Amino acid sequence: MEEVTDEEEVDEEVTQEFTGATTAETEDENIADAGEETSGKLPDENEGIEEKVPEEKGILVLPGDLIGTSEEYASRNGTYGDRGNIYAATTGTVKINNKNRSISVTPFTNSPPTLGLGDIVVGQVTSIRESVALVEIAGIKDKGEREIVGHLNAAIHVSNVKDAYVKDLNYEFSMFDIIKAKVIDMRNMRLSTVDKELGVMKAYCGKCRTVLEKENGNNKLKCPKCERTETRKLSSDYGTGIV
Repeated sequence: MEEVTDEEEVDEEVTQEFTGATTAETEDENIADAGEETSGKLPDENEGIEEKVPEEKGILVLPGDLIGTSEEYASRNGTYGDRGNIYAATTGTVKINNKNRSISVTPFTNSPPTLGLGDIVVGQVTSIRESVALVEIAGIKDKGEREIVGHLNAAIHVSNVKDAYVKDLNYEFSMFDIIKAKVIDMRNMRLSTVDKELGVMKAYCGKCRTVLEKENGNNKLKCPKCERTETRKLSSDYGTGIV
């Protein structure tokens, strides 16, 4: 019978420990692989969301970019909804609140102001057609004094002038009038002057271009120079300079 030396016993113990460790590692790897295969079969919570829609916070977007749908999220600051989709209303980063399922866009602090649904704007009438008055927007109320990038043109449809029948737009607006209006449609850039405080803020005489003055007790305007009288859909703040 062969004698087992101390060195051989040590070698055998080391071999057993190494083999045991290797076997354990192999079992762990097999479990991990099985877990990966199983996890790959679990239903994806975000399945069905279009790839072009940002799904995490910090993604840069521009005005008009699609960022979600009304079925997925509630529209919050810096966004607007249209036909079931949610779009960015400003340049900034997307933020999603998974707790209340809402989506918003945080604007860059140095970015020029951008329009949003419901904003009150100030602009000048540039053209009057049969059913619409065209306006070039110059500024947005409560969004600082920075100029808007580019020239933003919008339209006031005859049905959105005032809460009464309008027979002729030329009795409500005139070229070069300064108006205050509310944004009611971002896709088609439609404005409304129905509310009392909305409408013409400053008007010019159609004959001599002098600034018209409001007559007491009615919505008629009178030229202090040639005494010509004109009508407008006036803002309650006409002539005050208050936006």
